[in-house]
Amino acid sequence: MKQFLPILIVLLMASCQQKAPAPTQNEYPIQPVPFTEVRVTDDFWSQRIRTNHEVTIPIAIQKSEETGRIDNFRIAGGLKEGIFRSPFPFDDSDIYKIIEGAAYSLQMFPDAEMEATVDSLVILIGLAQEDDGYLFTNRTIMGENGHDWIGKTRWEKVDDLSHELYNLGHFYESAVAYYQATGKREILDIAIKSADLVDKVFGPGKLENWPGHQEIEIGLVKLYRATGEKRYLDLAKFFLDVRSNGIGRKNSYNQSHIPVVEQSEALGHSVRGAYMWTGMADVAALTGDQSYVDAIGRIWEDVVYRKLYITGGIGAEGGHEGFGGPYELPNGKAYCETCAAIANVFWNHRMFLMTGDARYMDVLERSLYNNVLSGVGVSGDLFFYPNPLESNGQHQRSEWFGCACCPSNISRFIPSMPNYIYALKDNSVYVNLFVASETHLHVGGAHLDVAQETQMPWDGKVVVKVNPDKPLKADFHIRIPGWSSENPVPGDLYTFADALAEPVKISVNGKAAKFELLNGYAVIDRKWKAGDQIEVEFPMQVRKILSHPEIAANVDRVALQCGPLVYCAEWPDLPDSLVSNLVVSREVQPEANFEAGLLNGMVTLTFDAEGTRRTAEGSVETYPKRAKAIPYYGWAHRGNGEMAVWLPTTKESSRPIPGPTLSSTSVVKASHPTDALKAVNDQVVPESSGDENHPFYHTWPRRKQTEWIEYHFTQPTEVTTSRVYWFDDEPRGNCRIPEKWRLLARQGSQWKEVAVSGPEGGNKDAWDEVTFPAITASAMRLEMNLPGDFSGGVHEWEVK
Repeated sequence: MKQFLPILIVLLMASCQQKAPAPTQNEYPIQPVPFTEVRVTDDFWSQRIRTNHEVTIPIAIQKSEETGRIDNFRIAGGLKEGIFRSPFPFDDSDIYKIIEGAAYSLQMFPDAEMEATVDSLVILIGLAQEDDGYLFTNRTIMGENGHDWIGKTRWEKVDDLSHELYNLGHFYESAVAYYQATGKREILDIAIKSADLVDKVFGPGKLENWPGHQEIEIGLVKLYRATGEKRYLDLAKFFLDVRSNGIGRKNSYNQSHIPVVEQSEALGHSVRGAYMWTGMADVAALTGDQSYVDAIGRIWEDVVYRKLYITGGIGAEGGHEGFGGPYELPNGKAYCETCAAIANVFWNHRMFLMTGDARYMDVLERSLYNNVLSGVGVSGDLFFYPNPLESNGQHQRSEWFGCACCPSNISRFIPSMPNYIYALKDNSVYVNLFVASETHLHVGGAHLDVAQETQMPWDGKVVVKVNPDKPLKADFHIRIPGWSSENPVPGDLYTFADALAEPVKISVNGKAAKFELLNGYAVIDRKWKAGDQIEVEFPMQVRKILSHPEIAANVDRVALQCGPLVYCAEWPDLPDSLVSNLVVSREVQPEANFEAGLLNGMVTLTFDAEGTRRTAEGSVETYPKRAKAIPYYGWAHRGNGEMAVWLPTTKESSRPIPGPTLSSTSVVKASHPTDALKAVNDQVVPESSGDENHPFYHTWPRRKQTEWIEYHFTQPTEVTTSRVYWFDDEPRGNCRIPEKWRLLARQGSQWKEVAVSGPEGGNKDAWDEVTFPAITASAMRLEMNLPGDFSGGVHEWEVK
């Protein structure tokens, strides 16, 4: 196949001169200032954008090579022999997202080596594409013997898990991005050939089915904008309108349970949902379909008023990687997938562009600075997939994942971040995010240079320098963030426990500014001249946040926020390395200090608190403890240990250090050892078997076998009683109470079964307690026979 490569390279170079037609002019009423027109000059975001270019994108390419993702294209294109090399049929999309990220990054950091690497990937994609435009390496390589999710024939399981259309959505986005960045048209031509096939196959009177994972809608809209081909916009709208109306299986997991315009609740998989709502916003802006606008408005309220984490994360449950019910926002098992946070930014940005309302930018900013940034370490090469708000030490960042959607998504998102700073509408300039930056705009027939000077997120002073080339009548819309006003986010899901000591101050050229408050913006309307500047002082007061009383996990707890950053307490900053036993006064006044040597520099919060511990008699006592909190995005950089965003305000809501009992002083071992094993003797009694607000131990993914936990005593001890509180997350989870269980005692070198009278299976939502004649043992074993195709779990196990 080598003889084809020079021909393809010549075509690639020759096609650079071709131009795509412009699309029609229907668009969002407000337009973002593209990131290519914004130069970030601060020490916070500029570091991350450069690290993404120098570390994250190269790492993503390297890992894609190591894991066979790139080889899949070589094999599909006939350059190598073999079977599909990587785990999932959606792995093609990782290559596409990396190309998109590289396209964005190359516009800020010209890099001949990276561009050549992307060019080589484009060649491989072209070779992997079948003659009629079909592009899906798993099927091209494996034919009828592909992944179980994809079926025997093309599009057979498109509404389920095949991801054929999902992959293409990411490819269309990458094709448009790379074409616009370099002028090299071949990748765009590959995308057009693919989209023409999809348009030939799907549509009214054709195959009336929908994508099981939404994304192609966004990609088709971008392809429409780049080519002006309205068929692609129509196809995007078809894929939205056909949901629940076509031949596929209706399912709330992928939001196909009812027509999209009838939906009012955020249900199912959070990434699928947020991508769909983003696509709906795009199509609504381009077609004027008000029913789309109404639907995504209703869904947005359901998310923000009932299902949004204080970090801006969405998705409470790991089982389906998606939304729970109203106010179902557990902390330890919070999913808050990095991809979902990115999708949440996309969606809220579109909502702002449609309405000009700052509340959407408030949610965007919260997700951006907290959940999104938590998803990638400051070094750029370690990642989180879920981003929980509490940890007992079982979480750590990873270099890569078998399902690697999040690292590749980060690689494309970070370089596009400046896209969210500014926006324009006629003679209105929106300043949405406070980031030191420069941009050149065309407003009202004038050339306008705008520059921000600020140390945000560490300092609340912002100077906006306004330099038109001639006097200019224009209005500047300066967003007043929720964190500097009365509510952290729209609605009553979260509230501030304390009032602001100082209001936001705005001046122009040193004098108090006259402005109108409109949709969350301070609007300054005047004639501007060169040298004018807007000075804004946001109060960087540490705010204490309370949550809605219906959120069970946060009862008698408080969260801390300073500026746009949510804070957490983490084990390295506590004298005893314990966060779970912390008690914080609701009147606490933390001290903010900048620590230049900590994780590239950050403001930390220090305060006096208390720790709790149980006495030998079982009561709870407190002791003084100096505590520190760091920005949430910075956790899990310094080793494994406890972390919490929501901090207890009462002894009862804390988790005291266990008192000295036979169980708590034992060495705990298990057939399936994990960090969660310490939960079984922490003396925290759950409210029910399904209680996930407190630590618990489980054996997932081990199933259909016998598992055990052992207590090894400090010395041989006489024992007469044992009781266990089982974990069972029926119906949505994978753990069940064991079919049978038994006790064994270690006497000498042998394990002997203990003769007890008790149930064959286990009790649910109550202690399972047995007694037996006194025996002297050096250890006890709790042995569980797991039921059916399920795992097991234990909240607490006591031996006396």
